[in-house]
Amino acid sequence: MSEEFDTAHWPTEVTLKKAEKLLEISFDNGRSFRLPAEYLRVESPSAEVQGHGAGQKKTVHGRAHVGIMGLEPVGNYAIRIKFDDLHDSGIFSWRYLYELGERQEELWAKYLAELEKLGLSREPKRRS
Repeated sequence: MSEEFDTAHWPTEVTLKKAEKLLEISFDNGRSFRLPAEYLRVESPSAEVQGHGAGQKKTVHGRAHVGIMGLEPVGNYAIRIKFDDLHDSGIFSWRYLYELGERQEELWAKYLAELEKLGLSREPKRRS
């Protein structure tokens, strides 16, 4: 297995809270995280979001109301999250989900700052 999917911490519980639009995940070291769908969507490990190399990450905007339709296991090392904007190409390894939990405050602040810098909004564009 590649280093990308190796993990020091294994999930003990993964709960999708559709109505709250978040994923709750607990790990074997006692840490638990509540990860909002919007946060997971804009930090998706997919090439669509991360690009194909260093420095190619795209700033996804307009996803303030995105939800999660479902979760699909990928082997014993990850899940695929199916978002209601039809994005489903990111494979979220346990390692990556743990990192998103640990760094949630930092990464969210960085995302909000990037939106502001680019003049973008979390809100979707309204159709006329």
